[in-house]
Amino acid sequence: MSVMNNQGRQTTPTQTAVNEVETVSGNKGLSQRELLIFEVGTPRRTGVDFPERIGTKNRLGGQERTSEIGLPGLSEPEIMRHYVRLSQKNYAIDLGVYPLGSCTMKHNPRLNEKVARLAGFADLHPLQPQSTTQGAIELMGTLAHWIMTLTGMPAVAMSPKAGAHGELCGMMAIRAALDAKGADHKRRVLVPESAHGTNPATAVQCGFTIDSIPATDDGRVDMDALKAKLGDDVAGIMLTNPNTCGLFERDIIEIAELIHGVGGYFYCDGANFNALVGRVRPGDLGIDAMHLNLHKTFSTPHGGGGPGAGPTVLSDALSPFAPVPRIEQEGDTWKLVEDVEDADGDSFGRMTAFHGQMGMFTRALTYMMSHGSDGLKQATEDAVLNANYIQASLSDVMSPAFGGICMHEALFDDSFLKGSGVETLDFAKAMIDEGYHPMTMYFPLVVHGAMLIEPTESESKAELDRFIAVMRSLAQKAVSGKHIDMFKAAPIYAPLRRLDETQAARKPVLRWTSPEA
Repeated sequence: MSVMNNQGRQTTPTQTAVNEVETVSGNKGLSQRELLIFEVGTPRRTGVDFPERIGTKNRLGGQERTSEIGLPGLSEPEIMRHYVRLSQKNYAIDLGVYPLGSCTMKHNPRLNEKVARLAGFADLHPLQPQSTTQGAIELMGTLAHWIMTLTGMPAVAMSPKAGAHGELCGMMAIRAALDAKGADHKRRVLVPESAHGTNPATAVQCGFTIDSIPATDDGRVDMDALKAKLGDDVAGIMLTNPNTCGLFERDIIEIAELIHGVGGYFYCDGANFNALVGRVRPGDLGIDAMHLNLHKTFSTPHGGGGPGAGPTVLSDALSPFAPVPRIEQEGDTWKLVEDVEDADGDSFGRMTAFHGQMGMFTRALTYMMSHGSDGLKQATEDAVLNANYIQASLSDVMSPAFGGICMHEALFDDSFLKGSGVETLDFAKAMIDEGYHPMTMYFPLVVHGAMLIEPTESESKAELDRFIAVMRSLAQKAVSGKHIDMFKAAPIYAPLRRLDETQAARKPVLRWTSPEA
């Protein structure tokens, strides 16, 4: 295979690049150097002028500022350039493949964004009278209907704001159901090693104790160990399926029967529902509660701290304990039941001040309706196909953590790097120089030097082939022993090169200090 370099001469991908050129400006072609906004601006400059206050009474009551605020001032062109240049230093799903495992960084269709910005959705206030928000409540009810249809569950709580919040909802419903039965001795929750890390934390938050279940050599729940842990004090199990190793738990129906047999409840982490939609209904597997990350499965934006949405579906056994608000329809009128005393059953109460995330609801429903049942099913199949294509294409140069086919994400360990002098972190940093965000590294913890790749259904075969070619090249360079210096220096082309991430996490510098101070 050959490529053309920027002078039009033919080269091979393995040829050494020209030494990096230091420029006077600090710019490198279209990559613009950018300083901190404090270094660019000055308090003596401003992009807007306000007239002096004349004839207006001061109403600050002695709380007015007595010294300069110290913020930098910039002109409008400078401000625009500053933030555009910063945006060009970020990796994004709109820029390239985002292979983070267990995070489902898929394409966010622009149709979804247009709908979310429609007047009537985007400008709602949560305290408006319900008579003025009928369309929004109907949208929530419609989305709830399709969530229940896709999961095969009879009830859904729409208010949880994210995955961990949805977990909390499910476990609070389980706690309420146990308390209602007088089963206050049931406080032990079984958590497989392959579950998501938030699962045990959520259970402890709800007053339960954790009992870990080991995995077998094939990355799934050890059924003998599970059976040995069963007892009258078991409140339930928190299981992720597909699990964090990207594998389907084949014994899930038996697991549900065993847990129900001792009077417990089955909580399933639904973060990986992107591998099941249209193919499997969790309700048919015996699950009692499961949250859905709308940003993972139904394409609402992901990252940046929110907003998120984690609707939680509940079985017949748990639906009476669902939180308020609840969505109901009476004839042509939609309403939110907001008070526990007005809700049927024994609701455990309210989890959040308002009703959910309208921007996420509009995006998720638009995604569902634009795809239809056949399109959602195809998205699932393509996500699983893409992951297996990556696993099969790299299995001869990297080391799959487990044998056989995977679900929507491919998991490798670092055994192929043994003796090479290249560490897992070095490999990840070298990916940055190739223009890719690294995959999820060192997770799940049950696999040494884990490298978890989730391509999602968004990527074309051409994009996957480019990514695979890069990964193969890096793997071959790593094991050759001839490029250790390159791996140890990577990333060379990142704005700040390699950071001491341990110190950055433990001793972050969060405040800019003027050199003149």
